[in-house]
Amino acid sequence: MYPARVTWLVTGGAGYIGLHVVQALQERGEEVVVLDDLSTGRAEPVDVPLIRGSVGDGELLRRAMREHAVRGVVHLAAKKQVGESVDRPLYYYRENVGGLETLLAAMVDCDVRALVFSSSAAVYGSPDVEFVTEQTPTVPLSPYGQTKLVGEWLTAAAGAAHGIRYAALRYFNVAGAGEPELADTVVSNLIPMVFERLTAGQRPLLFGTDYPTPDGSCVRDFIHVADLAQAHVAALDHLSSGGADLLLNVGRGEGASVREVLAVIGEVTGLDTEPEVRPRRPGDPARVVASDAAIRSSLDWRAERTLRDMVTSAWEGWSQRAH
Repeated sequence: MYPARVTWLVTGGAGYIGLHVVQALQERGEEVVVLDDLSTGRAEPVDVPLIRGSVGDGELLRRAMREHAVRGVVHLAAKKQVGESVDRPLYYYRENVGGLETLLAAMVDCDVRALVFSSSAAVYGSPDVEFVTEQTPTVPLSPYGQTKLVGEWLTAAAGAAHGIRYAALRYFNVAGAGEPELADTVVSNLIPMVFERLTAGQRPLLFGTDYPTPDGSCVRDFIHVADLAQAHVAALDHLSSGGADLLLNVGRGEGASVREVLAVIGEVTGLDTEPEVRPRRPGDPARVVASDAAIRSSLDWRAERTLRDMVTSAWEGWSQRAH
């Protein structure tokens, strides 16, 4: 169990994933403080101390860690739009790698020695394997994916040099909502992108129908955000009990094609999801599905919620905002 009065600092805790991680920690009775610049996050749902600012501000970080007796960090704050990272690579390296370096330096200065780092399946690029394991070669295709891989290297190096124990979690495709008010408000992933088209009276877009998959559309591993939040709690438990450093995929270990996702969205919403077919997008791999064997054995965790759960909860949140 945790020592008495441990406080967890959650950077990016006002964002989509961050709000769910904060809620999961609160449900456990943990002390939590959030740091977020609110560039994409929302202050309204945050009911713990919220410090508005950037992880690039080392003095702010040190003050927050000391004032709140922080003993562990969940680092979610990052820029994460793949296309934008191609156009603005210097910005992405500064925000994602520079911000992490500043955070790690503050942790060292304040004797904070536990870190859960938000990484991404983008580090793998376009893997030609049925199931992606943690040993699958990392060949990121975008500056965003590169910054996540460099972040893993930096975390491991700082851990070895300064005694910071860490768990790096490589997220796959995050979807759904734990509660309607916590639903994703940024339209950058498949399910909200389809919702946006449908509610505008447009057909959803399908990029490529000739992939070497059962129905010709891309296959991805979708993970419910509430399951992902529980993976963070399990990682914190592991670190708090003196467990070894970890590098883990977080996915369901099951693939769903874009056409399958559209079919479920149609069933849940009652709307026609017959897509408008467009050519393939450059760099889209045919199949990216996690092996969840390592996280199941290391943390005794596995995803519990289905694709239908993700779509249903996401649609509830979308519909609530639309009204």
